[in-house]
Amino acid sequence: MKIPLQHSLDTLHITIIIFLLTASSPGTAASQSDFSAERGKALWNQSQTVSGQSRSCSSCHTADPRSEGKHVGTGKAIKPMAPSVNPARFADQKKVDKWFKRNCKWTLGRVCSEQEKGDVIEYMKTL
Repeated sequence: MKIPLQHSLDTLHITIIIFLLTASSPGTAASQSDFSAERGKALWNQSQTVSGQSRSCSSCHTADPRSEGKHVGTGKAIKPMAPSVNPARFADQKKVDKWFKRNCKWTLGRVCSEQEKGDVIEYMKTL
């Protein structure tokens, strides 16, 4: 089976992002083989109570990351998270850092660990 060039480039971008995420934090780095799509999916769907509100990644991004989401507070449309549907997703390291920081704080009430970030990205790669 021949893999389309765009798919190969998207996979390369995601692999580079995972490497940069894990290499950027001394002492918390995990190798790519340590990431788990199962843990990523569990985190994606896990509800947390933050500031008296029940929140999860899927609250805004839907349970199916291949679908368009909608911010629960603003109603703004959110493009699909899965790179298979949205090839630009995870292609820009600055955006990845910005949105993980912002969304983890809103959803979990704290910054995500490098392990959690890698697990979520690994899950997104399976879709």
